[in-house]
Amino acid sequence: MLHVIRIQNAFFIPFQTQVTFWLLGGENVLFDGGGMLDGAGQAWWDAYAANTSLLRPIILTVYQAKNVLVDSIQMINGPEWFNLVNEGEHVIYRNISISAVSTSNNMPRNSDGWDVYRSNDVTIVNSIIHNDDDCVSFKPNSTNVHVEILDCTGSHGISVGSLGQYPGVYDIVENVFVNNIKMANAQNGARIKAWAGPNVGSGIVKNITFQNFIETAVDNPVIIDQACTRFLCSPVFAFLLDDVWFNNITGTGTNSVVASLLCSPDGRCSNISVNDFSLSYPAGTTQYSCQNVNLTGNAASLFPPCTVT
Repeated sequence: MLHVIRIQNAFFIPFQTQVTFWLLGGENVLFDGGGMLDGAGQAWWDAYAANTSLLRPIILTVYQAKNVLVDSIQMINGPEWFNLVNEGEHVIYRNISISAVSTSNNMPRNSDGWDVYRSNDVTIVNSIIHNDDDCVSFKPNSTNVHVEILDCTGSHGISVGSLGQYPGVYDIVENVFVNNIKMANAQNGARIKAWAGPNVGSGIVKNITFQNFIETAVDNPVIIDQACTRFLCSPVFAFLLDDVWFNNITGTGTNSVVASLLCSPDGRCSNISVNDFSLSYPAGTTQYSCQNVNLTGNAASLFPPCTVT
């Protein structure tokens, strides 16, 4: 059993057993001023390299708050996630600068720019992120989220998920609009990930739009990963993906497969539309792949006939 070391002088967050430096709650909250939040991340990254049970703080958590504006704040050196919106409503972030860059061989870990969890009506706009994990992640029960005009470097992309991680839990992510994103030197671009297999949860992802992405040197510019679990691949699938749009995705990939849409069998993916793709693999032949999905849209012809499992 993993022994988790908790720290003093931080607020405890039940979701995934987290702690946070700053906690904002209440209603009608304005957090601005043009200042900087420095999480002193290098000390945490070095310590975590020697002891992965170390519980590292999130820099800023908006917790059970309503009508919140976080504006013109610089955040650097986050020990872990930079921002968590936990059970929030009507929350806006704008003009945020995020950076996690190591000066040693111990790289930042889990340095998500934003994680949205059990929250409704969240807006993230006009921000710059340099990190090594998700630029933005839509965790379970994120609804009506608007993300626009982000410049992401070094990240794991704009991600729906991971979802279905916990057995017996029903996850929902719906009505998400992501527009005008620059993604460079990243693992993923636009991504949806849901666990499949035994001992996982269930749920639905519905009405998701990824639009106007410019990607440079991205490993997986467009990806749906619904085929395997962290345990084993298994014919047990409990997640539905419906009404997903990838529109106007351009740029370069670091692998030959620039778009990979891998869905579970039994019609678990429906109404997946791909439009106006201009993606290339500069080092060789550009390829597209798909599994268990009927694609629509003017870029569907770029994909070979999808395999069926």
